[in-house]
Amino acid sequence: MAPGLLDLVHLTTWAVCAVIKLPQLVAVLRAGSAWGLSVSSLLLELAGLLVFLRYQIYYGYPLETYLEYPIVIAQDVILLCCIMHFSGKARRAFFYAVAFWGGWYMLTLQKWIIDLAMNLCTFVSAASKLVQLQHLLDTKDSGQVSALTWGMSVYASASKLQTT
Repeated sequence: MAPGLLDLVHLTTWAVCAVIKLPQLVAVLRAGSAWGLSVSSLLLELAGLLVFLRYQIYYGYPLETYLEYPIVIAQDVILLCCIMHFSGKARRAFFYAVAFWGGWYMLTLQKWIIDLAMNLCTFVSAASKLVQLQHLLDTKDSGQVSALTWGMSVYASASKLQTT
């Protein structure tokens, strides 16, 4: 890929990731409901993102290679809190926060743990999408699922394949 085009893809990927969950958040907040969204899917996605971020930090990769991950993680956390609030399970969010914080710490207790987690990261991320799709098939209603968020996710994933 030409250097100028590669820079453009990098910049657009960062821009997309900066707002990737906003259409989903707007849909949930406007509806006052998280109907159609799978908590399990979001938790899997969040786990995959956190493992990837921790791996990049652990091995000292340049910030430019993973800059979008903290931004997407923050958006996922806000979305998870909204889902928990609208489903009446706000107290459970604290449990998830403690579990993820513990996992963040445990990932680097031994080098092999972070390496294994990173090797499983792609499967976890793919599983998160499959869990959401299964949820949509089970409920037969997309509810507040944002097609724009999914489209931006496809773009971000495809662009990372080209730029990594």
